[in-house]
Amino acid sequence: MEFAREIYWNIGHDAIVLLPMYLLSLAAMAVAGWGFWQRIRVYRQGKPADRTTDPAGRLALLLRDALGQVKVLHVPGAGTAHALFFWGFALLFIGTLLIMAQADFTDPLFGLRFLKGNFYKAFSLTLDLAGAVSILMLLGLLVRRFIVRPAGLETKRDDVVMHALLLLILVTGFVIEGARMAVTELGTPLASWSPVGLIFAQSFAGFGEEGLRTLHAGTWWLHFALVLGFIGLIPFTKFRHIFTTPANYFLLDNGPKGRLSTLDLEDEAAESFGAAHVSNLSWKDIFDADACTQCKRCQDRCPAHNTDKPLSPMKIVNQIGELAFARPQDSLIDTCQKEALWACTTCLACQDICPASIEHVSKIVDMRRHLVLMEGEFPGEEVMGAVDALEVNGNPLGMGYASRGDWAAGLPVVTLAEDAEVDILYFVGCYASFDKRNQAVARSFVQLCAAAGVKVGILGKEEKCCGEPVRKLGNEYLYQSLAAGNMEQMQNYGVKKVVTTCPHCFNTLARDYRDLGFELEVEHYTVFLEGLVKSGRLKLRPEPFSATYHDSCTLGRYNDIYGSPRALLEMAGCELVEMDKNRAESFCCGAGGGRILAEEKLGSRISVKRVQMAAATAAPMLVSNCPFCLTMFEDGVKGAELDGRLIARDLAELLAARIQA
Repeated sequence: MEFAREIYWNIGHDAIVLLPMYLLSLAAMAVAGWGFWQRIRVYRQGKPADRTTDPAGRLALLLRDALGQVKVLHVPGAGTAHALFFWGFALLFIGTLLIMAQADFTDPLFGLRFLKGNFYKAFSLTLDLAGAVSILMLLGLLVRRFIVRPAGLETKRDDVVMHALLLLILVTGFVIEGARMAVTELGTPLASWSPVGLIFAQSFAGFGEEGLRTLHAGTWWLHFALVLGFIGLIPFTKFRHIFTTPANYFLLDNGPKGRLSTLDLEDEAAESFGAAHVSNLSWKDIFDADACTQCKRCQDRCPAHNTDKPLSPMKIVNQIGELAFARPQDSLIDTCQKEALWACTTCLACQDICPASIEHVSKIVDMRRHLVLMEGEFPGEEVMGAVDALEVNGNPLGMGYASRGDWAAGLPVVTLAEDAEVDILYFVGCYASFDKRNQAVARSFVQLCAAAGVKVGILGKEEKCCGEPVRKLGNEYLYQSLAAGNMEQMQNYGVKKVVTTCPHCFNTLARDYRDLGFELEVEHYTVFLEGLVKSGRLKLRPEPFSATYHDSCTLGRYNDIYGSPRALLEMAGCELVEMDKNRAESFCCGAGGGRILAEEKLGSRISVKRVQMAAATAAPMLVSNCPFCLTMFEDGVKGAELDGRLIARDLAELLAARIQA
């Protein structure tokens, strides 16, 4: 016998059936299209943003992340269940399209039937298993949301509608299949190729043919109505993420991760800077709210939220959406709350884990920009003092600019004013220049360079803060002023290459300054030193020690530099004990986003939580590669009462102690 089945069995396939079926389908799609058009009108309240460059690359990213569920799978458990549900439901959709293609196009027009033979057997088995997997995964997600109810996972009417509707669509599909099979396939070899449908068919076997036909037809039309309802509801419920989330993969900022827009401060037409209302944000910022699935992954990863501060990146994004669609004239900052905005460390953990590629940080910084540039408001008086010090002396520590190079006394290092013919310019940064603890890191780096025969120059008193902390706090004006001064000095001296020991300086010079016309090569010292060791110019003497390593947010998540520091630790003889949260999942030290300048008054201290994670490894040493991290960890060790059990060290210090003569 030929393996096949009658399509539209018991329903009919004439104009009386097809015409209303297609008209109703078109009506449902029209409703969905109208709903999306209404939402597009709301997106357009925002300012322009070009997200169409490199369309081929963007499309490839969309297909990879959407079809492969790449970002969804970053978190096991719920992420795996969602991915399996997606793939199962997608296969069912493809199966429906194939049935429609044969029944309504290839068969009547060309007499071509492809749903037969071995292909039909594979088709039937695949769809049966896909439906079963979809139901099981949906039930698992239902139990998680409505019974387990993880902390912070908000359940709304949309969630009830989505779970109920999808479950009804899937179950009615099997009821239809079971009723058909009970009449046409029970007892035949074909039945075994639909194992789940066979279970339903066997349970319906006693209904009699007339009852089965009635059950089949009634459930078929109910199933069809449910599908139409599903289509029509897409733009009006969280179902819209079926389209908006993949679209967000296409619309992703394809520049450097965490990039902030560079304001044109000379724009005479600009009435204000920063974001006070949703109209001050870009259309993409509003669109992000529609792409958000409220999965709370960003909230779970947020160091501020995890230390009881009033910040939830998920809520910030959704509050923007709520204002855009309901109260666009309301204050964006009052709605999101200043305490939440100032709590952000801009660590990028929220964006890194987001399965919808939402950009949280730029929205927060835009609101901070309005607070600082238009209202003159900072998170505390201590920050205002640091900003004043920056304006006067070029550093936030209040130290005289003339003493910026004093740490280098007696070391093989020159200022460019003395001798501009150097191999590298060491951009020292504020903390390594003035903070005694971090001056030891600067000295260690110079010693390592000297051992490798690298001639090091510094700007000394001509160097100013790179501007990153105040930029993340919202003071774009001061940032650009500091940047202009630094760029002018480096260009005047004909600098060819810059190396920094501060990831914040590195990221700012290597990426942010590019928008201002800076083009010099910039490296972080971990990458630079790894190259010197591998080339044989720098020789290290391995000495065994045990340590855990902290991936700073700016070097790790912003720049994906994870291998070089670990390679250097291995070369130094380290037995590395990783913390649970490492690499892209590293937990912030608490100093980013300009928070290094602000007192941590709300919740518990982020640095304490991080050093407790380090202590849990039982390693006696916590190694970092950032002056902010080192400062925070030394304070955190004291705050966690871990003196004598854990010491904080910079990687450069460990390497300098192991220079091979």
